[in-house]
Amino acid sequence: MGHDHDHAHAAAGLNRRRLLIAFALTAGILVVEVVGAILTGSLALLVDAAHMLTDVLGLGLALTAGHLVRRPATGRYTWGFERAEIISAVTQAAILLGVGVFALIEGVRRLGEPAEIPGGALLFFGVVGLAANLASMLVLRGGQHDNLNMKAAFLEVLNDALGSVAVIASAVVLLTLGWPWVDTVAGLIIAALILPRSLRILRQAIRVLMEAAPEGIEAGELREHLEEVPRVLAVHDLHVSRLSSTTAVLTAHVVVEEAAFTDGGAIEILERLRTCASEHFEVCFDHATFQLEPPGEREAEGELHA
Repeated sequence: MGHDHDHAHAAAGLNRRRLLIAFALTAGILVVEVVGAILTGSLALLVDAAHMLTDVLGLGLALTAGHLVRRPATGRYTWGFERAEIISAVTQAAILLGVGVFALIEGVRRLGEPAEIPGGALLFFGVVGLAANLASMLVLRGGQHDNLNMKAAFLEVLNDALGSVAVIASAVVLLTLGWPWVDTVAGLIIAALILPRSLRILRQAIRVLMEAAPEGIEAGELREHLEEVPRVLAVHDLHVSRLSSTTAVLTAHVVVEEAAFTDGGAIEILERLRTCASEHFEVCFDHATFQLEPPGEREAEGELHA
C-alpha cells in the first residue's frame, strides 16, 4: 500500500510539471495568436486564439486542481481535495463549450460577409501555433490517462493543434486559390472540433459530481454478487459512486448469519467482501465500507435506509 501511495504521489508531481510546461508554452503562443488575429482579421485565428485563452485558463485550473489533490485530508475535508479535479474539468469543459458556440454564431454571420485575410501572415501564425501545440501535446501525453483533469488538459491542447491545422489549411487555400470565405469555414470547423469533446468531458465530470455509479457497474448486479458470499443473507443500502475520476467508493449494509458474530465468521465474511470489491469488478473500489448486521437489524433501522 505504501508503494502504491508513493507511486501515486510521484505521478501527481510529474503531471504537475507537465501541466506547468504546457501552461508556459500555451500562454506564450496565446500572445502571438492574439497579435496575429488583430493584424490579419482572421476568424479562424481569432477562434483559435480564444480557444488558446481557454487553454491557458484551463491549464491554470488544472495546475491548481493538481496542487489541491495532493493536499492531505483534514478534519473539515475528510476526503481531502480530490474533487477539485472534477471541478476543474467541469470549468474547462464549460469554457470550451462557450467558445464553440461563439465560433458557430460568428462563423454563420461572417459567411455572408467574408473578410479579406492576408494569407501569408495567417500561414505564419498558424505554423507557430501548431509547433507550440505539438510541443505541449508531447509533454502532456504521458499523463493523459491518469485522471480526468489531465485528460481534459490534453484534449484542449489537441483541439488547439487541430485548430492550428485548420488555420494553416485556410492560409494555403487563400494563397493558392484566393477564396475569401475559406477562413470563415476554417473557423466553423474549429468550432465543430471543440463542441463534441467539451460535451463529452462535461458529461463525464457531471456524472462524478452527481455521484452516479461508475461506468461498467450496475448496482443490482453488484448486490447479487456480494450476496453470493457464504453466510451473507442480504445486502441493502448499497451505494457506489466516484469521488474523482480515479477513486471509486462503495458502501453497503450486509446482513449475515447471526452466528457469524460469535464464531469468528464475521472477520472472514468481511475479508471476502473486501476481496470482491477490490478484485472482482471492472472498477476497483479504493474505498469499500461494509456494515455487518444480524438478521432483523434492518427492521430496527426503520425507514432510515433503503
